[in-house]
Amino acid sequence: MIRYSGSPIIETSRLILRKLDQSDTLSVFNNWRSDERISRNRISPPHKTTGDTRIWLNHIFSQYDRKEFCYWGIELKSTGELIGEIDLDHFDTSTGNCEVSYSIGYQWWNQGYGTEALRAVVEFGFRYMNIHKISAKHNTDNPASGKVMRKAGMEQEGTVRHMILNYKNQYKDCAIYGLLQQDYQNDNNGEIYILKLNRFSE
Repeated sequence: MIRYSGSPIIETSRLILRKLDQSDTLSVFNNWRSDERISRNRISPPHKTTGDTRIWLNHIFSQYDRKEFCYWGIELKSTGELIGEIDLDHFDTSTGNCEVSYSIGYQWWNQGYGTEALRAVVEFGFRYMNIHKISAKHNTDNPASGKVMRKAGMEQEGTVRHMILNYKNQYKDCAIYGLLQQDYQNDNNGEIYILKLNRFSE
């Protein structure tokens, strides 16, 4: 059974995963939500104005009081900059399975931040939420995201043709990845990525 606990603060060696708030509007807009290089790997279009970002953030804020809502901003410890987002969603209560997705601002690509955030959220899902399986997907023309998933211990399970239709009305094939809690426990060798978990950040 899934143990829902909302979006507590999660601290890793270089990152703080925390709830988004209204003061993040400009960072969210400037750092990834307005960037075509990020949006081309998403279904939704890039934000054209900060007003678009405020509307999107208000939707996020409205769900933070739900224990089933697991959505974090990714903040750099060293600078306090907000560089991306990551979430667990599509929970299936019958199987105990869910999905993870994430976005990192372009200027922070290839520095291991996506992998660090994903490893922490995977650990949180398995150790604290008792998730049975965590899945993820990426467009096949974005192989860098697959590298992040593999570094977090996920394995590619297949490819689905024309799985999504993006905002440019283009069909995209997606590579599907997954990781079972049992395999995570067997393969992780006791390595811990979460330095601190604040359960009272709700």
